[in-house]
Amino acid sequence: MSAISQTNQETSISIDILCIAMIISRATYYRHANRLDHNLNVELKVALPKKPSENALSKQQRQAVLDLLHSEHFIDKTPYEIYYGLMDQGVYHCSIRTMYRVLEEQGESRDRRIQRNHRDAVKPELLATRPNEIWSWDITKLLGPQKWVYFHLYVIMDIFSRYVVGWLIADRECKKLARLLIQKSALKHGIQPNQLTLHSDNGPSMTSLTVAQLLDNLGVAKTHNRPYTSNDNPFSESQFKTLKYRPEFPVRFQSITSSEAFCQPYFNWYNKEHYHSGITWLTPESVHFGRGELILQKRYETMQQAYLDDPRRFNNQPPKLQVLPSEVYINPPQTVIVQSSISNNARALIA
Repeated sequence: MSAISQTNQETSISIDILCIAMIISRATYYRHANRLDHNLNVELKVALPKKPSENALSKQQRQAVLDLLHSEHFIDKTPYEIYYGLMDQGVYHCSIRTMYRVLEEQGESRDRRIQRNHRDAVKPELLATRPNEIWSWDITKLLGPQKWVYFHLYVIMDIFSRYVVGWLIADRECKKLARLLIQKSALKHGIQPNQLTLHSDNGPSMTSLTVAQLLDNLGVAKTHNRPYTSNDNPFSESQFKTLKYRPEFPVRFQSITSSEAFCQPYFNWYNKEHYHSGITWLTPESVHFGRGELILQKRYETMQQAYLDDPRRFNNQPPKLQVLPSEVYINPPQTVIVQSSISNNARALIA
């Protein structure tokens, strides 16, 4: 491109003819030429010092404005109040924007009010290696018969097996109902002190003193999401999505009785018939009650027999025994791979 420009300046041959001779389209040439001009203009703008405005205050005037802003009478007032207060007295020093600019140069234009800060919440990191070790619970709203009418569905599930251990529907969100559900679920599954951790978000029922006292009496630890972080409770959120994406899920429920009539077969299906991708396509009930490994072994034997009957259908690759996940996390800890910086010569010396 530079050769075309140089030849055009030296010989006055048109750009069109030079582009044809170089087998380059004119659009390509002009695009590169404009890009070079743009980069040159940017470099010139950066290199040239900024010319001060003729209307700018002098150094002495700026100091006088700063002293005025720091004076005892104006120290707690905004530039707007100072400006119009002085104007009412027939005094003008500078514009409001200039006052802000002078304060900004001194680092004094920040908000002086005490701002509300969210608590320094700790990211929950939970690990389950067996059923009834970590439960997750949440409440979702179901649309009622008319606008502004909702039914509240409480659901507690085991994150290792994805088994729903307890649920109820009410016309309101209530800490006493949550306490009752947790207590019944713990008794039903024989939860012992210091065995279980119950995880939830920061809803009023979840953080209520009533629920906290119950968990303390049962010897159950509790953890909560970080504020505005629904990803800290992924298992409950995923279950609610499965519920609401069912083909038979209605737009609205006419009553608590109709919502219970829908949820009862749904949770029976979810626990006993739903093949869950997160637990090697087993049902939550089979994993929760320790039948998962036997089912996986039976599947493996079936596949092995099919492979022996006709290996070509498996590309002569024998099937592998699937295994259940040994660990289930909420926010798994980040692992850092530390690479050794030992040189090859050092390795040879060590060897």
